[in-house]
Amino acid sequence: MPIINVSVTGKPDARLSAEIAREVTEITATQLRKDPTVTAVAVNYVGPQHWFAGGKSLAEHGTSTFWLDIKVVDGTNTKLELEAYLKAVFDAFGRLLGGVHEESYAFVHEVPAAAYGYGGKSQEFRFISGRLKAA
Repeated sequence: MPIINVSVTGKPDARLSAEIAREVTEITATQLRKDPTVTAVAVNYVGPQHWFAGGKSLAEHGTSTFWLDIKVVDGTNTKLELEAYLKAVFDAFGRLLGGVHEESYAFVHEVPAAAYGYGGKSQEFRFISGRLKAA
């Protein structure tokens, strides 16, 4: 159920986008226990001459970078799970992009269940409905 937005340096590449989506979905399922069947990934590309780290463009650095932004329901993951996720994401993008600048980022937003959902229903609604069905 998470929505994951990824930005990487480079020219749009459908093959790379598919690899990124597959790898990120797998890491998210493994490290954060999120259902891959309802995980959405959007991949965007930014020219390295338009992305800056330390005051220099990534074109000048001669390397790649990424920004991963994911929303999950607050309290569904431990600090250790989040730590392992961030490491796995950084390692994966290093492989996918052929090395990445140290200032490549991943950000996990933990949001309230009542304020987040899909298909017109909040995660809070889904949780309560599931509990009622089980009772």
